[in-house]
Amino acid sequence: MALAPAAPPVFSLRPTNFTKSRRCCRCSSTISRTDDSSSSPPTNTSSTLRPAVILPGLGNNTTDYQKLTLILKEYGVPTVVAKVSRIDWFRNAAGLLDPNYWRGTLRPRPVLDWYLRRVNEAVNEAKELAQDANISLVGHSAGGWLARVYLQEFKSSDISLLLTLGTPHLPPPKGVSGVIDQTRGLLDYVKQHCAKAVYTPELRYVCIAGRYQQGARLIGANNSGGSAAMVDINQPVADIAVVNGTTTLTPAAATLRARFIGQGYKQVCGQADVWGDGVVPEISAHLEGALNISLDGVYHSPVGSDDTTRPWYGSPAIVEQWIHHLVN
Repeated sequence: MALAPAAPPVFSLRPTNFTKSRRCCRCSSTISRTDDSSSSPPTNTSSTLRPAVILPGLGNNTTDYQKLTLILKEYGVPTVVAKVSRIDWFRNAAGLLDPNYWRGTLRPRPVLDWYLRRVNEAVNEAKELAQDANISLVGHSAGGWLARVYLQEFKSSDISLLLTLGTPHLPPPKGVSGVIDQTRGLLDYVKQHCAKAVYTPELRYVCIAGRYQQGARLIGANNSGGSAAMVDINQPVADIAVVNGTTTLTPAAATLRARFIGQGYKQVCGQADVWGDGVVPEISAHLEGALNISLDGVYHSPVGSDDTTRPWYGSPAIVEQWIHHLVN
């Protein structure tokens, strides 16, 4: 019987021009280096790079990713964004008519067929640009787990990379007081029926999480140990390699903002006082079997972000941290 490959580690990275120290929990060795790479993307005119298809997140539309599309093209990556408008998301209200919604056992199809069709159209458009190359899927937020549904349902053999940005991959834990599954069972379906994450030459899963804000509980003491905050949600966690560098992040004080964000985190992973990108907890954005990466100071959405004080996953200096997965 063939053995599954060992799960890749989790890396925690900061933007460029920093000194970082990598500690692997499997050994006591430490490696330090300074990264002085430029944040300016090189112009790459190669036509052999895999095209990328961007899958918008819940509530986002195609134009939210216009700047990211331009950045990727500067790196030489032809890019197509699935055509989604904000009003399209109201189509999901059809799920209210499904008894499975009220039972918490909702399935992606047919309620999300409209989205999957848009993704398929974008993939077909990217294939015309591919020139016999494979295609990368870049899923932001819910677009990441919807990409997994697409891979399961459409069986495309042309996809060689799924890179997710702030995606809540894991269903919320059962039996936690005050936690309601906002997906009404969709993430349970993905966990049970979609293919497991892999990191192989044929198909690579890369899951990127942001560490923008630590949440806080409404009442009681909070964890204050930064990356040491753990959530027991009965999910297996791969061996973790942590990058410990000088960072501008500090554990959140029990402010109103931290408590508000913490309640959002709790609905996703069952615990409030954890790090996340302001919307999705770090631990929920990683998958066993994938290459899991955490980026300090990264906000969840292009809406409400900027490239300096509140960069999101698609800001130029942040894209620089993960672009190599698309161009290699």
